[in-house]
Amino acid sequence: MRGAVADGADAVEIDVQPTADGDVVVFHDRRLDGSDGDSARGLTDAAGVVWEQPTEKVTAARVLGTGDPIPLLSDVLSAVPETVTVNVELKNPGSDDVRPGEALGGAPRRQARRRWEPFVESVLSVTDRFDHDVLFSSFCEGALAALDDSASTDRAAVLVAPNCAEAGETLARRYDVDAIHPPVEMLQGDPGLAATADDLGTACNAWTVRTWLDARDAIEAGADGIIADYPGLLEEL
Repeated sequence: MRGAVADGADAVEIDVQPTADGDVVVFHDRRLDGSDGDSARGLTDAAGVVWEQPTEKVTAARVLGTGDPIPLLSDVLSAVPETVTVNVELKNPGSDDVRPGEALGGAPRRQARRRWEPFVESVLSVTDRFDHDVLFSSFCEGALAALDDSASTDRAAVLVAPNCAEAGETLARRYDVDAIHPPVEMLQGDPGLAATADDLGTACNAWTVRTWLDARDAIEAGADGIIADYPGLLEEL
């Protein structure tokens, strides 16, 4: 992340989830070891589901290959210049029942909102202490609903799951989001979500872009920005 800022990125994207103590940490995977079933990716020198571990264990874990610790959200915001936008993906509220990529209705939507509310409030209690421009994003309607019900004036984006364009459009319209984030492959195959973003007057940012060819195709398909593994891809166009 520091490298991206140093290389001129105007925004950084991070994933957040809670510890067992209710603190907010920046980490992508469900488990500290990155395991999926019986396969371990070997992300850190610790194991266990993130939200089932105390904060002390999570922040003491070291990322393999770098030795860096898993940071608290407050630590990351302290390290990022206030001129850089921070896209905070609300990854998980501490539950395996999150239903990403779905547009819910009735009781399921209310249940999902209640499930996310405590975590969203914990995240907001951290971000409100800083002056960064924050864009919250999530694949999960419960997160968007909880954010929409909060008193926060921060911006929101719907992350569109692969093969879930219809649900993505529904959520974008339902919550009057500030951006739509479709997977780059979806945007390349069907620019309909870019048209929806234009119709709503919102930004369309494609993820995850790994090559300048994907960056070019995303922009030609109507993307306003790209979420990339490293900065500088647009400079090649």
